[in-house]
Amino acid sequence: MKKILAWSVTVVTAATCTFGAAVPATAADVTTFTAATSTTSSGTGTDTSRLSPDLKALVDQMLAELPADWEQRRDAAAARYGIHDTQWAQLRDSVINPGDYQCGSTAFREYANGLRTGIEDQDLRDWLDVFGAFDIPTYDALVFGGESKDSTFGVHGDYTEELTKEQKDLKKFWDVYSEDIQLVPMHGREVFSSQERVARVLSLMFGITNEPVVRRLAGVVISLVNADPVLQGGDNPLFTFNAFAFSEKGDPNPAGISDRIVMGDGILEALKAVGLGDTAPRTVLAHEFGHHVQYEDNLFAGTTLTGPEATRRTELMADAFGSYYLAHHRGLRFSDTATLRAAKSFYEVGDCGFASPGHHGTPNQRLAASLWGASVAADTVKKNYVLPSPKLDELFEAKLPDIVKPDATN
Repeated sequence: MKKILAWSVTVVTAATCTFGAAVPATAADVTTFTAATSTTSSGTGTDTSRLSPDLKALVDQMLAELPADWEQRRDAAAARYGIHDTQWAQLRDSVINPGDYQCGSTAFREYANGLRTGIEDQDLRDWLDVFGAFDIPTYDALVFGGESKDSTFGVHGDYTEELTKEQKDLKKFWDVYSEDIQLVPMHGREVFSSQERVARVLSLMFGITNEPVVRRLAGVVISLVNADPVLQGGDNPLFTFNAFAFSEKGDPNPAGISDRIVMGDGILEALKAVGLGDTAPRTVLAHEFGHHVQYEDNLFAGTTLTGPEATRRTELMADAFGSYYLAHHRGLRFSDTATLRAAKSFYEVGDCGFASPGHHGTPNQRLAASLWGASVAADTVKKNYVLPSPKLDELFEAKLPDIVKPDATN
């Protein structure tokens, strides 16, 4: 198995935004962008003419200093580290008939779409997309980040205590080896306030070893991020709208990155904005840890499902595993009300990308998987007994056909 990203979300793909992709790193989240194109003096085929003079000067400087094949280098780095990939694009052939399912927009999806359209200067936003600026905090946390006693979670550190404690509790709860799993924060402004941190990411993305050049490029990117107040110097949730589990277990070409769960400030802000800030952060972390249970038990294998249905299986399983922990007496002991709110979190991030290999399940399917996992915990006769994770998987596999059965009303 190759590197895995899970619950991977970037708002640049808000139209198909879903949490929790457990997919190979060489086919992870996609960031698609079609630039306004016309032949320019830069020779790149991208158009800077619509930018203000100040922004045009910055973008032109960036284009002039980047290597000629910078776009290919950007894409190669994204593929190597699983930052994004075209597998999130819609496939030509749908595996699932959308007409069989109830599937519509959610408050979370609408919030995500609003972030992207809320940037006043859309041309600036597009150029930030092209240069990979929205991925910089993800690279920073994934490749250079680590767990620390000084780590904070949330823009203002609001979720630090609860997430740090929960990570410790999750390691005690599950029956898999987990001591090496790090909980890593992802911040925006903190990264874009450091020319050194932006430079090392750009060096990684574009393969630039000339330190003066990469530092100048970092200065340009930071200036672009600070050019629009709406971007909040990197604290706009767009930059950290990402949370994922990562493992190189079984990868024949590891990059030397430890097992980790990365929690972006943007995701936490988004969940708070749709009224789920009291339970959803812990729900996300429980889901992410569920993916690490899958890694350790090799649960990505052992299925005949392929494409969208295969990814949907592992995502719904992580929903169920997460909710089992949340509701269990030895887990977080969520009340019925809190359990329903946790299930609501999964519902909100369901998606309708039936043809995408990153399809995670419809809102109703994610709700059903979550409620099922919680019910297994609630029905345990011996309240302190935790099912072995392979046994919980066995029960889930038997329940899966019922969870994903068509539910459209004609």
